[in-house]
Amino acid sequence: MAPRTYDRIGPRGAVSSTHHLGTAAAASVLARGGNAFDAAAACGFVLQVVEPHLCGPGGELPAVFVTAADPTPTVLCAQGVAPAAATPERLRAEGCEIVPGTGLLPATVPGAWHGWLTLLRDHGTWELADVLEPALGYAASGFPLLPRVPQVLAAVAEHVTAHWPGTAATWLPDGRIPGPGEIVRLPALAATWRRLLDAATGPSREARIDAARDAWYRGFVAEEIDRFVRTPVRDETGCDHAGLLTADDLASWSSHYEPAVVADAGNGWSVAKCAAWSQGPVLLQQLRLLSGVDLELPGGVATAETVHVAAEAAKLAFADREAWYGDSAPVPLDELLSDGYTDARRALIGPVSDGTLRPGSPGGREPRIGDYPATPGAGRSTGTDGPGSGEPTVGRQGVTRGDTVHVDVVDAAGNMVSVTPSGGWLQSSPTVPALGFCLGTRGQMFWLEEGLPSSLVPGRMPRTTLSPSLAFRDGEPAAAFGTPGGDQQDQWQLCFLLAMIHGGLDLQAAIDAPAWHSTAFPGSFAPRGWGAHGLVVESRLGAATLAELSRRGHLVDDAGPWELGRMCAVGRGAVLPGGGGAGALHAAADPRSGVAAAIAL
Repeated sequence: MAPRTYDRIGPRGAVSSTHHLGTAAAASVLARGGNAFDAAAACGFVLQVVEPHLCGPGGELPAVFVTAADPTPTVLCAQGVAPAAATPERLRAEGCEIVPGTGLLPATVPGAWHGWLTLLRDHGTWELADVLEPALGYAASGFPLLPRVPQVLAAVAEHVTAHWPGTAATWLPDGRIPGPGEIVRLPALAATWRRLLDAATGPSREARIDAARDAWYRGFVAEEIDRFVRTPVRDETGCDHAGLLTADDLASWSSHYEPAVVADAGNGWSVAKCAAWSQGPVLLQQLRLLSGVDLELPGGVATAETVHVAAEAAKLAFADREAWYGDSAPVPLDELLSDGYTDARRALIGPVSDGTLRPGSPGGREPRIGDYPATPGAGRSTGTDGPGSGEPTVGRQGVTRGDTVHVDVVDAAGNMVSVTPSGGWLQSSPTVPALGFCLGTRGQMFWLEEGLPSSLVPGRMPRTTLSPSLAFRDGEPAAAFGTPGGDQQDQWQLCFLLAMIHGGLDLQAAIDAPAWHSTAFPGSFAPRGWGAHGLVVESRLGAATLAELSRRGHLVDDAGPWELGRMCAVGRGAVLPGGGGAGALHAAADPRSGVAAAIAL
């Protein structure tokens, strides 16, 4: 058992992210008078540089936030859409049974630049040049590689060298794999950012940010992406395919705001999430299912009964995700979260593991699961395949089951924001040499079978796993939190919430509490498999608990003592367990990852 650590507490602001350099950049902004949105954007841009295998400029982001003036939770959706030319017929004509996980075919409109600049324009206070300065400095002058990056590069080096020359030139200097801690520079990316800043002209801060945004989506970045994707490149199918994204796709898209979805979490707590174009509501469904159950977490360590019930609740919620969530058809979310539906679904939780995929019938509708995900099959990630908690498993051709980064910030004024940026992974799509970054592959989350909520439809969003969160206590904003981890995000967040809400732990202790997750539902990343009864646990739950879970029919995978999650969290002491008063702002980060960091100042 690792030694007990405690929340970082300060009066001016608090930040937590998946990399210490991102956290330091955000803390510096807060210390110099910036607000939570300025700080989050500065952190987000730094993470695009220092965690390039987990997020990049060509990726996307969702955010959920409250402002000092309005405690109503709001979502910013900066998840890009499928290109106008992306149809199931087109993909099948390219020889695809599912959307590939690598290359150019799965690219959606890159949303990160638009999302960060929209948050900064509408809710920040700093100029774009000042917010971008730390990231631009690292790209131009260099940054030390995380140990995981050379491992990722080693896995894809043969493919990259043979087929993706822009990636090889950027990440394999002189044909070699750089070592852990080696200083790497990204001059092409730095030049792109400088050109965008040069375009940021206008009579006001807002006008300058809009001009920089337009330079991406209606200017040189869109034009270069359009040109680059016309040349076929090798992807995981073993064939060369051109991309479908065009400059018109970028010009016609924008990020948008929408109300957060809020549900009761018990004991006076509620949680705000993105809507069902993401997987966010599965956390709310799990919390609703568990609201009528006696949960036991002595000292924050769940009993076998609690883990079993939580795992069965997760299976039910994620089966509903497969049947009902997506942007390509209406989602009956009110019914999915209703009392009557929840009560009926809770009654399905039995004393032993259920090995079937059991979506419900909200409002009497007949659920539909596509043919491909309906049958358990090989290929499902356990979430522990890569070194480090939840980092992506990378195959030789860049096949990755996905991961991301996370940022949480709160300031003394009461602004609080949770953001989960992702996509644009260096290993999954070729680097655009003239821009210094690669496109995302989020389109792999679409199905080619028509008529499903997550079917591939031009102009629609893939159902993303990205899932930032806010928690409220007695109606007051209390905490912002989240984690990388693909399909595991809203299960690891459940472990955190149960430890905090029912175990009475502070942020750090709740993050440190033993975690678990089910794998008994279709995965979101290629090759999209799943395994009945699969349950991944941390051994700190105890040998007796693991034995009892096995006796109940779970196929228990002991991941080790500290393997599941890369949780980040910040909060307001006035409403947190053991909080320290109205002026105390808290930050906590996951010790499992080795690079996450939290600062309160």
